[in-house]
Amino acid sequence: MAIAYALDFEKPLAELERQVDELRRISDERGIDVAGEVGTLEAKIAMMREEIYRNLTPMQRVQVARHPRRPYALDYLSSIFTDFIELHGDRLYRDDPAIVGGWARLNGQSVMVVGHQKGRDTKENIKRNFGMPHPEGYRKALRLMQAAARFHAPIITLIDTPGAYPGLGAEERGQSEALARNILEMSALPTPIIAVVIGEGGSGGALALGVADRVLMFEHSVYSVISPEGCATILWKDSTQRERAAEALKLTSEDLTRLGLIDEVIPEPVGGAHFDPETAGESLRAALIKTLNELNKVRPEKLVKRRHDKYAAMGAYADT
Repeated sequence: MAIAYALDFEKPLAELERQVDELRRISDERGIDVAGEVGTLEAKIAMMREEIYRNLTPMQRVQVARHPRRPYALDYLSSIFTDFIELHGDRLYRDDPAIVGGWARLNGQSVMVVGHQKGRDTKENIKRNFGMPHPEGYRKALRLMQAAARFHAPIITLIDTPGAYPGLGAEERGQSEALARNILEMSALPTPIIAVVIGEGGSGGALALGVADRVLMFEHSVYSVISPEGCATILWKDSTQRERAAEALKLTSEDLTRLGLIDEVIPEPVGGAHFDPETAGESLRAALIKTLNELNKVRPEKLVKRRHDKYAAMGAYADT
């Protein structure tokens, strides 16, 4: 079946898959055996897909991370977790649909899952504010994480946002305070915390769910202080310099592993998580279970100390 939504660098694949669909249509209509031709094209598609995804540029990684068919937090909550009960509201202002969270089970263990949520279409994106939470979203997230800590339940966060919403109302209600409060409180919660960058991890809006004992990241996700477009606009006054900015930001999983900012890369199926969401989900599930089993063995006070030391060491350098 042809690719429903093709990124620029995926268009040669989409054209070949269109040809496969056309051959199958002719076969159905005329009873012609085209199995050989279809097999040849499918082998070519598989080889081309592997070649493309093995050589993605940083900006192409950004495009994959933003792919509209990429699995979101609610997709993983329905596929790899069980017994999910969504909880709403920050008990101060309102419920923010850009943050979803609640109790769930992972491999039989009760956990609190909190994540950013984007929309699949225009109507849902407006409802979810394109995955950019207001301060009440982060306050809801903190309320749920504090509840988990009271019950000594692990916390799993799923990060996928361009950044916290910068609108006037959000600033009036204390956006920067909400982000800073989450970072401060998460650093001291006496329970295991695992953060996973499942798509786009942008700015303080990502970091406010990202202070964790272990930070995992999907292979084609990105994690940075600012978007490439925003960086290019600030540094060069030209958003078309996004390729240059993406390279300079060191936002890929390989770069961040080398810099010691993330702990593990979760492999994606060839073609990205959007190409095979089921396989991506299984990879995430396996990584979460393995990491959770390791963290469950550590005493809460030791977790907090290790977490503090982990972040205190970031950015250290040596004069040579």
